[in-house]
Amino acid sequence: MPYGVPWPRFLAFSISALSSSLVGSQLVHNYYQPLADMDELIRKEVERLKAEKGIVDDNLK
Repeated sequence: MPYGVPWPRFLAFSISALSSSLVGSQLVHNYYQPLADMDELIRKEVERLKAEKGIVDDNLK
C-alpha cells in the first residue's frame, strides 16, 4: 500500500483496476476471437504429424 493512502481508497482503486483489466481483456478476446478455429488447427496438425510419422490408425484424436 502506498504511503498516506487510506485502505478504502486503496481497495477501491485495486478493485476497479482489476475489473477494468478483466473486462478489457474479455472485450479484446471477443473481438479478435483467437480460439475460433482451434479445432481446425489441431486437426490439421494431427494430420501433418500422422503423415510425417507414417501413422495409419486414428489413435491421435
